[in-house]
Parts: sequence; C-alpha cells; structure tokens
Amino acid sequence: MTEEATLPEDRLLALASSALERGGMRGEEAAEAARVLVLADMFGLRTHGISRVAQYLDRVRLGGIDARAEVAVHRVAPALALVDAANGIGPLAGMRGLREALAGARAAGIGAAFVRGSNHFGPIAPYAFLAAEQGFATIVASNATTTIAPWGGKDTRLGNNPFGIGVPNPDGDPVILDMALSVAARAKIREHAARGAPIPEGWATDAEGNPTTDAAAALKGFLLPVGGHKGYGLAIMVDLLAGLLSGAAYLTHVRAWDKDPGLAQDLGHVFIVIDASRLGPTEWLRDRMADFASIVHDTPAADPARPVLLPGEREMQALHRARREGVRVAAADLRRLEELAGS
Repeated sequence: MTEEATLPEDRLLALASSALERGGMRGEEAAEAARVLVLADMFGLRTHGISRVAQYLDRVRLGGIDARAEVAVHRVAPALALVDAANGIGPLAGMRGLREALAGARAAGIGAAFVRGSNHFGPIAPYAFLAAEQGFATIVASNATTTIAPWGGKDTRLGNNPFGIGVPNPDGDPVILDMALSVAARAKIREHAARGAPIPEGWATDAEGNPTTDAAAALKGFLLPVGGHKGYGLAIMVDLLAGLLSGAAYLTHVRAWDKDPGLAQDLGHVFIVIDASRLGPTEWLRDRMADFASIVHDTPAADPARPVLLPGEREMQALHRARREGVRVAAADLRRLEELAGS
C-alpha cells in the first residue's frame, strides 16, 4: 500500500510554488501553475498533481521546457485570443488561456482562447472548477502525445486527448466532466501485465491492430478509444481544435515528453467559456440545476451501495474532504517536492 501524507492546502500550495520558483519560474507565475496541480491532488487526481512538478523541472533542466518563457497574448477579436506559451510550463499556459477566455466571455458573453507552444497542462477539472466558481461554463480540451491508432489502423497517429465540460451551480457544486479518450490508461495495462493477468476486451490492440486481452501484447500495441469509431472521431476533432487551429503541433508532429524530454512538445489547448449569467438570473440557474441533479440522483441504483452520481461528483467530494481534513498525497511525492522547494 502506498504510504501517504496529509497537509493543509495552503502548505502544499506554498511548497509547490516554491519548488517551481526554485526551478526557474517567476514567483507569481509559479503560484498560478501550482494552483492547478494542487487542485488536482485535492480532486484525487494524483497522477496529475504535485507528482508532475519533478517531471516538469527535469524537462526544464534538459532544455525541453523554458521555465521563464514569456507567454504572449494576441487578442484577434473582442472575444477571441491566441496565446503563445513559448514552450513554458503547461499549467501556466493553461491558466493564461483560461484567463483570456474568461475576459472574452465577460466582454461578449462567450469567449475562446487557443493556446500553442505548450506542454502537459495538468487535468481539465481545475480549470473548469475555477471558471465555475465565477459563474462560467466551460469547454476545455488539449491534444497529447500519440498513443491511439486511427480506427482500423495499426500505428499510433493521435493522442489520448483530454476533453472536459463544466457547468456552474449557484449554491452548489458545479458539474464537471474531465475525461481522456481511451478506454483505459496504459498504466492500467502495465498493472495487468505485471500480475500476468488478462485485460478486458476493448481496452487495446496488439502491434498488428488486432483486439487483444493479452496485457503484454497490448503494451506493444495501441490503446483503443472510448466508443469505438465514435471516440476516434472525437479524438480527431479535439486535435483539430486544440492542435491545428491553435497553431500548435498536431497528430504525429507532437513530440513525446517521455521519449524526447529535452525537446519542446508544442501542445495545443482550447478554452471556450460561457457567461451563464447572460442566459438567466442566478435563481433561475440555481433552481434548474437543483432539479436536474435531483432527477439524476433519484434514479434507482442497480447496486444500492453505489448511488447514481453526476460527473465529477466524487472529485468534488474529495475536494471538500481535502479542505476539511487536509490534502492526502503520496509520501514519496511530498518528499520529492520538499527537496525541490528546499524545505
């Protein structure tokens, strides 16, 4: 069992900010990036939280990321911005993209920002949550390193691209969908292979593109997208929006950070933000969200011990628990973060 540590949110945020600043980032920018990663841990998304700080800074040392990159914003229309992250730290690029999309939505009711020249920007949930706290709905997506073969193909050409939607909820928790587009993560396949256990049908193919339940063969093959050809189509469209339209790399032009850590990835992100207050008064949205949630929650559960939940509800429960009791992180990740922060 993984050894854990628990500490207050502000302490974890201070450590992450200090580590990123010591790694080369400017103080205020380090705090912006740290906010995303700490929220990830508070949501229980540990693989995308503070554990990424060391990975990012390793790439900084190798020249694959510029910790002091000057992020440039080009407002091409009142509600539309292009953000050039200049190969900076991904969560900083994400926060700047969100900020510019929010500015557009405040001006016109709906705003969008397309980010290029970026790197891994953490999970989508923190961005959707921060926007929802201010009353904004979001559609957020990014492209990623290639791990999925086009439907019917036998070579990786597109990424396990993250995609999310957030809807604000006055006087309640927002509803947030944060998903990648493969059926299962490669890490889960590695776990099955280590145990010598088969994987479920539909997770992956072998190197020839044939569906397999052999975990070892799957590690030499490709991840399968959710929903078969429909998931493949969604992954393609995410890359067209986040990669191609942003001016970033796309498909096989994206470099794999784990194979070429010293080279820029040039990832692209897209942020579309909607000012929900323009659609109706707060009371209107509050009542409709409450009714919507009750319809879903009142669904008879197939397993009484597992009630029906809305997307992101478990993550919101984890967030509340972290704020009451402290943030739980892997002890090894915390020790590494403290080393990087000089604590």
